[in-house]
Amino acid sequence: MKFRAVLNRDGGTLRTMELDAFCAKAAELFEREGHGLECRIVAGQSVEAELRAAADDPEVEAVLAGGGDGTISAAAASAFASGKPLAILPAGTMNLFARALGMPLDLDQALAAIARGRVTKVDIATANGRPFVHQFGVGIHARLVRIRNGMVYSSRVGKMMASLRAILASAVNPPRFEVELHTSKGDVRFIASGVAISNNPLDDSPVPVAATLNAGVLGVYVARSVATNQLLGLALDVMTGRWRANPAVRETEVKDLVLRFPKRKRGTHAVIDGELIDLAAEVMLEVHPGGLSVIWPAQNNVERDA
Repeated sequence: MKFRAVLNRDGGTLRTMELDAFCAKAAELFEREGHGLECRIVAGQSVEAELRAAADDPEVEAVLAGGGDGTISAAAASAFASGKPLAILPAGTMNLFARALGMPLDLDQALAAIARGRVTKVDIATANGRPFVHQFGVGIHARLVRIRNGMVYSSRVGKMMASLRAILASAVNPPRFEVELHTSKGDVRFIASGVAISNNPLDDSPVPVAATLNAGVLGVYVARSVATNQLLGLALDVMTGRWRANPAVRETEVKDLVLRFPKRKRGTHAVIDGELIDLAAEVMLEVHPGGLSVIWPAQNNVERDA
């Protein structure tokens, strides 16, 4: 198989690496496994254009994307549109979709897992037509990302520490907003501090990711309106894997739903796979079962049906 690697030189661990040497080593590994690999090392602002070019190139059979969750989300959107298989090189801070795939987080091990992996199909979700592989969020999550984006950090550890500081800052006077959920199970209205919709239901790990990527449903999570101490308690429960038992959390699973925000203020944001976007007054969310072709890592012993 002929791969093209698109590496975000400004993303995560890649910014501190000698990427030419890394690409040469990767090409040798792929050749030994019977594949071809061409590397494109690009700045963050050029990643999406390079991904589209790879998707449009008839000689490219699969795309390998390296970077943080934003890069991987953009790559998944491109792969969803083109139908070409996507390989994930986990070079970000959280690597949420890579974790859900069972991809090794060590980059050398990840390359070997990709080169020896197989093509399979997993679910992908959309919010008003925009694809996402992990989560769409409103409220506290969007505030956290906005605050963290205003901080300065230069490493993966620095970003993690910035996230912790952002959690504390976000908890002061927590968001409180009205949201309507319209689903096949009925219509409900909440006063909430946060809403999260995940591509497949989340597990209970300290870094919650999809427990499976082919359940064909969305995970729907609402944090009822809470005070500062309650929100900090919820954050602790998330980090210790106990959030499902938190009385503020409501969850369900559906194939699609509509979120409406009757009193949405102008300038309000949502977050999609870690990136801030403008929040629409109405958001249609749906899952696309088997809509994304991926390279399933060879090391994972519990493989899904292709």
